[in-house]
Amino acid sequence: MTTSIPTPAGYRRIAEGRYREVVGLGYHELREGLVIEHRPGRTITEADNVVMTTLGGNDAPIHTDARYSTLTQWGRPLVCSSITLHIVGGMTVRSTSGLTIANLGFEEIRFTHPVFVGDTLYAETEITGRRLSRSRPDTGIVTSRTTGKNQEGAAVVTFTRSFFVPIDADAVRDRTNY
Repeated sequence: MTTSIPTPAGYRRIAEGRYREVVGLGYHELREGLVIEHRPGRTITEADNVVMTTLGGNDAPIHTDARYSTLTQWGRPLVCSSITLHIVGGMTVRSTSGLTIANLGFEEIRFTHPVFVGDTLYAETEITGRRLSRSRPDTGIVTSRTTGKNQEGAAVVTFTRSFFVPIDADAVRDRTNY
């Protein structure tokens, strides 16, 4: 006798006893006022700072020169703000926009606290608005406000982002094997 296994939260039932992780939420799941705490956190490494700063072409000594940085008010290198934005923004994708067709824009980006190598960042996103797309009938436009915080709870970055999401997320999941 086989007993049915209930579907665990965050998964889709694919077959009896078989489940697939859910990536991205659809338009109907991303309701205004919904707040998502993104996990896991992400500890910023020296490699993150060196590689990503170099790739971005930002050779400001505050990010790349340890000796120079010891002589500033911070006493050590700052992690480049674009790295902070990239990592915190990336932390939100799996749940908010994993099925997105496109980002529409980032606005109101504010860096409110310095980030250093060794800091662990966490993200929280609130859905602040949504509407059906006028140009893409199968798509909705979602707007969210994200705050990245360090291990002490200090907000390090905030930003607003708008992106396309499918109206019928399950149809996209079925079609793409997600």
